[in-house]
Amino acid sequence: MSAAGARIGVITFPGSLDDGDARRAVRRAGASDVALWHGDAELHGVDAVIVPGGFSYGDYLRCGAIAKFAPVMTEVVRAAGQGMPVLGVCNGFQVLCEAGLLPGVLTRNSGLHYVCRDQWLRVDNNTSSWTTRYEPGAELLIPIKHGEGRYVAEDPVLDRLEGEGRVLFRYVGGNPNGSRRDIAGITDERGRVAGLMPHPEHAVDPLTGPTDDGLGMFLSALDTLVAA
Repeated sequence: MSAAGARIGVITFPGSLDDGDARRAVRRAGASDVALWHGDAELHGVDAVIVPGGFSYGDYLRCGAIAKFAPVMTEVVRAAGQGMPVLGVCNGFQVLCEAGLLPGVLTRNSGLHYVCRDQWLRVDNNTSSWTTRYEPGAELLIPIKHGEGRYVAEDPVLDRLEGEGRVLFRYVGGNPNGSRRDIAGITDERGRVAGLMPHPEHAVDPLTGPTDDGLGMFLSALDTLVAA
């Protein structure tokens, strides 16, 4: 597969806010972006999927709890089981946890306030489908904007994530939401499904973001698809 031939789908739910930015990031990385609608029971031949940020279905019940029942998510879960790369950003991370593709849950920020700022992250794992362009220990400046971004899981789950090297990113320079063990992003056992609260799609161009540090995630996915 050529870079230009890679097709990365971006889902739009009612309440999605960052689907357009995610599609722009895909294009900036050199792949073709494909719009996926929450009510579609197919993925239209895409090679990877991004579940973007926002407030899917108004964040009723819990964040992501309704979105997991969308017809498109049935197909995402199936495709992820077959090894398709999937990325969940902010609300998308919440959706992936609710859908059982990633462990744990995202809860209200420890200060019970919405947080919007540029945040430093450290790369802990550069072997996933979404992080190969980074050096281990690299620090990235990526925007965050969430009210329910505190990652929580039981100690045995956290220990397993740590022991298997499945923590992708940690907050540095201050934990903005009280996430356990400063976890900002994780991956599944195969390194194909990833979720994080910060917004890499808002850091793909120094003109509009604080940096272009987020572009590496989309380039990493493209590398994975081209090498497949």
